[in-house]
Amino acid sequence: MSKLKRREYDDLLQPLQEELECMARWSETTGARVVVLFEGRDAAGKGGAIHAISERLNPRQCRVVALAKPGEHEAGQWYFQRYIAHLPAAGEIVLFDRSWYNRAGVEKVMGFAHRKQVDKFLDEAPAFEKMLVDDGILLFKYWLTCDQEEQEKRFDERRDDPLKRWKLSPIDIEARGKYEEYTEAREAMLKVTHTSHAPWTLVDFNDQRRGRLTVIRDLLDRLPDTEVPYEKIELPPLKHRLKQEKFTVVEPLKPYKG
Repeated sequence: MSKLKRREYDDLLQPLQEELECMARWSETTGARVVVLFEGRDAAGKGGAIHAISERLNPRQCRVVALAKPGEHEAGQWYFQRYIAHLPAAGEIVLFDRSWYNRAGVEKVMGFAHRKQVDKFLDEAPAFEKMLVDDGILLFKYWLTCDQEEQEKRFDERRDDPLKRWKLSPIDIEARGKYEEYTEAREAMLKVTHTSHAPWTLVDFNDQRRGRLTVIRDLLDRLPDTEVPYEKIELPPLKHRLKQEKFTVVEPLKPYKG
């Protein structure tokens, strides 16, 4: 199957984003709490998928959480503790760009967590997620899949594009040779955390545009009917004449030639 062209992608994305906006109004109206986890290999397309969901939504309602490496204080907490602080209140939507599953993935493969810590996490994660779901949180977990050949192409693009180079971290470079280890870690994680109350959905992201559309469609289809009528807004006539803006024209700077 050929990769989706940009124009076709944009045409298909717009109605989905309109449905997402309806979903956001539904969440705000009903007080629903929505959590969506995005996991996957480096360069799989997590950031692009999150952007496609959030770009048309109110950032005060829809938050993106991408936590850095835990500091010394956080490292001394219960592992799930720092993630709890970012869970949604009533009417909010939270998108996790990586999540507590770091422990079963990068921390395990790169040796940042020892075996007992990983085993303890895998034992606790289903129970932790059961608590969230039982409390009424709508939890969705997506794993974005990507072949190594495609991953290498994206690494090359990041290396060669100054605007994307920040995405290529030293850990990404070191992890390139551990593709199979990441596969084994993922399969071990799925075996115990793919539960009836919090199942995983794996999405093919070798074509990132097609993958984004698939994720959004799946998310919307798994939510209840989110149709909420628009609140009627009246704009009463102004009691004065329309004013013209007064401003000082600032000449644009000429390009710097060093």
